[in-house]
Amino acid sequence: MNLTAVNQTDDCQEYSCPERSVSFSVYVILYVAAAAVSLLTVCGNLLVIISVSHFKQLHTPANILILSLAASDLLTGLFVIPFHLILLIESCWISGPEMCSVFNFVTFQATSVSVHTVALIAVDRFLALHSPFFYSEKISPTVICIATLFNWLFSLLYNFTLLFINGNFTVMCPGECVYTIDGVSSLIDLLVVFLMPCTLIIILYTRVFVVVRKHNSKESSKNRISDKSERKAALSLGILVFVFLLCLLPYYITSLVIPYDNADFFYVRDVAAIFFYLNSTINPIIYALFYPWFQKSLKLILTFKVFNEDSSLMNVQ
Repeated sequence: MNLTAVNQTDDCQEYSCPERSVSFSVYVILYVAAAAVSLLTVCGNLLVIISVSHFKQLHTPANILILSLAASDLLTGLFVIPFHLILLIESCWISGPEMCSVFNFVTFQATSVSVHTVALIAVDRFLALHSPFFYSEKISPTVICIATLFNWLFSLLYNFTLLFINGNFTVMCPGECVYTIDGVSSLIDLLVVFLMPCTLIIILYTRVFVVVRKHNSKESSKNRISDKSERKAALSLGILVFVFLLCLLPYYITSLVIPYDNADFFYVRDVAAIFFYLNSTINPIIYALFYPWFQKSLKLILTFKVFNEDSSLMNVQ
């Protein structure tokens, strides 16, 4: 995360947002685009949440993790994307200090949950392919639900503590919305939310693709992978993981190498942040393109067949 400095309330001077340097028509277009992206993110992830929650056939360990990822993406669409884009359009914070605290906390929470959920997806696929007997006997939806709940609670406690001990819940100067993290906290955050989970993701999914490739190139009765659906799920989730890392890496690289107060690279950092947040918009599109179960459940939802009696028992696989 960025290392920032924030002025104390006593040092605040009278502040007003700078006047817009763009025409009114461009200003309106920017707001319409921001609203469209936010709405697309919210609606797409709501459809994913409804699909996995409603249809009992989709209550599998892998889909429960997708549900968790969709929930964090929904938070991003509701709070992070709209307020971040408004901040960029207006060039200052116009939503008040309380909402700034909510914005910062939800941004940290959604980021942490997303990264750790993708790490859990990598663990899930690795166990399903590398140790299928262990996976079928030990990794149940209940186990994954417990792991998911722990992920959310850990992130909640971790991010609140991180922001609180660095004084991020105090009143800020009007027009400002920044957060402060000292050097030690920044290093801990880098390890917990970026380096450790991303290293795990890369290592495990590299192993997953090696196993899938061996199976595809060598058909043998001794092969440890017996279920084609597990391989297809691994490849489909691999696309999700690859796109996630593609969006995440520029965000953390720019956060590390570009100081927050460096105006020369201001837009580079903001573009990287937008690129990462848009991953929450892209994920439902990936499901729609590569996941047959989401295509079928989406059709049932949009045609209102989910309101039929026993619709939760419909075949969507």
